[in-house]
Amino acid sequence: MTQEMSREELVARLDKEGDIAADYLEELLDIADLDGDIEISVEADRASLAIVTEGQADRRLKRLIGRDGEVLEALQDLTRLAVQSSTGDRSRLMLDIAGFRAQRRQDIALETQEAIDIVKETKKAFALKPMNPFERKVVHDLAASCGIYSDSSGVGDERHVVLLPEPHAGAEASDAVETADSAETPDPVVTAESAPSAE
Repeated sequence: MTQEMSREELVARLDKEGDIAADYLEELLDIADLDGDIEISVEADRASLAIVTEGQADRRLKRLIGRDGEVLEALQDLTRLAVQSSTGDRSRLMLDIAGFRAQRRQDIALETQEAIDIVKETKKAFALKPMNPFERKVVHDLAASCGIYSDSSGVGDERHVVLLPEPHAGAEASDAVETADSAETPDPVVTAESAPSAE
């Protein structure tokens, strides 16, 4: 879509995405004989869906999360494809199951805040551990809100975020976008292992 759409048009499009995705996920839950309600919302200009249960989540439902969210990531990709095949447009929807992403967002935010404090104190770049796209987005957003620059580096499973006290060559304050090629990491770089311990 090349034309700029109004806010109302965007919300309507995302609501439609959410409905299509919810139908797909409901059918999947029925086939797997799993209980769960689907909540649909719009967050940060993307459709957001969550499979939730009242009380303790069914252990079988947690299998849809997998180790470190691997199954959840795959299910999210399949749901995006289902939406794309219906609408013809690429989907950026986010999927959460049993609060996994919400909890992960909190954990990543705590780790990132500690790293931001180190960058501010040492004035050196800090390389975080490898993360998936969702986790890197959480880091980029938090870094930007704290006035710290961030860039992604590495490829594949080694893709990670580097926090910077100032932009490196070619980077701007608003750079929080993933790029296909790996970014050059400026020296010196502090890592979680080499970071000074908190007093």
